[in-house]
Amino acid sequence: MKPLALALALLASASTWFYMNRILRADQLADAAAHHRPRGNLSDLYPRWLGARELLLHRRNPYSPEITREIQTGYYGRPLDPTRPDDPKDEQGFAYPVYVVFLLAPTVRLPFETVATGFRWLLVALAVATIPLWPRVLRWTVSCGAMLIFCLLSAGWLPVVQGIKLQQLTLLVAVLLAACGASLAGGWFFLAGGLLALATIKPQLAWPIVLWLLLWAASDWRARRRFIYGFALVMLLLLGGAELLLPGWLRMFVAAIGQYHRYTQNQSVLVFMFGTIAGRIFELLSVVACAAVVWRMRRRSAGSPDFGRAFALVLALTVVVVPMFAPYNQVLLAPAILMLAWREISEASSQRGSGKASETSSEKTPQKNSAEGRISADIGLPAIRLARRIAGLLFFWPWIATLALSLASFWLTPELRHRLWPMPFYPNFILPVLIFGLALVETWLLEAGTPTAG
Repeated sequence: MKPLALALALLASASTWFYMNRILRADQLADAAAHHRPRGNLSDLYPRWLGARELLLHRRNPYSPEITREIQTGYYGRPLDPTRPDDPKDEQGFAYPVYVVFLLAPTVRLPFETVATGFRWLLVALAVATIPLWPRVLRWTVSCGAMLIFCLLSAGWLPVVQGIKLQQLTLLVAVLLAACGASLAGGWFFLAGGLLALATIKPQLAWPIVLWLLLWAASDWRARRRFIYGFALVMLLLLGGAELLLPGWLRMFVAAIGQYHRYTQNQSVLVFMFGTIAGRIFELLSVVACAAVVWRMRRRSAGSPDFGRAFALVLALTVVVVPMFAPYNQVLLAPAILMLAWREISEASSQRGSGKASETSSEKTPQKNSAEGRISADIGLPAIRLARRIAGLLFFWPWIATLALSLASFWLTPELRHRLWPMPFYPNFILPVLIFGLALVETWLLEAGTPTAG
């Protein structure tokens, strides 16, 4: 079974890359030509790299309109023209905290083509390297064969592939968060705090986990204060260094974020699905429900499965409430997906009566095993089981769609290709909501069956 699983994982990943390079890109090129839309390097790294280069080498303000027009020249091939209705709306301004330049500083004297090539391969390596970190956060062990399958699937997971193609810093933030969680699980609290501070280069993705981990650390100050020290020290260095480089940058950054949301009209997944009023209500309910669950877990040790579940739950919340719904942000769903997949694997294994937990087995205390046994029937309720089956189908759907489109690519006319290319993205909105809901229910049921520590 294992060779077959490896072959299927490789085939699935290859189909995603084929789809992105031969089908989606071909449609984008044809659409751009038909509507006279400009196409330059289209690298999301480029605005950050050019802003870093101009600030560090020439002391120019990366938030200025002049730099924005220079970014557009490289990103789109020419500055955007507001009188052209078909021009892109995203102005590609430098909408990041200025301290992101510290991470890019080693590259600013290199040609961007060299930087882009190196960064692309770095993202591939980071996407694969992130997968072994999440089981450590979740406190379960994985066999070499299962880990290889997970890594192959990760390399061809649609959010990861899109992030690599766009050269998105979200993938870097994801590996920083995974490394932070793994460091906490291993007792490296000071290092974990520093890694979390670096992850704030994308503050909209980092703030929920920052709030949770600071609350968790403050709940046992004596044992966890090194985490706060590490976070505070690195944040102080980042903020202080940024202020020395560009005095008053925070005000400029806030203004740039406001402009970014105006011209992109970004919305959260929930607002997009349910509208502004209902979406905001669901956002608030999601935050409150998540907070109520993790509040009971604030005293749990970083080496416990409870902590891993809380970590995964907060990242899943992030995907559904932040005002961005790009598929590449769904890389933050990885720990929640692995958490839910482990239960499916372990339940299937126990039903077979094989005598083995599964290829992925959890490191649990006897008390936790007993708690999970008491609530296994609740988690197996028909409605919950149906929701898990639907989530599983939606998770695998992009691979099914990309494989089908790849096999049919030689017979696709341009018109048919234009109609069918969105197929792999159909679950883009419902999947994060389902994953968050299932992770919330499972975490709440497990926590309800466990006495609160402390």
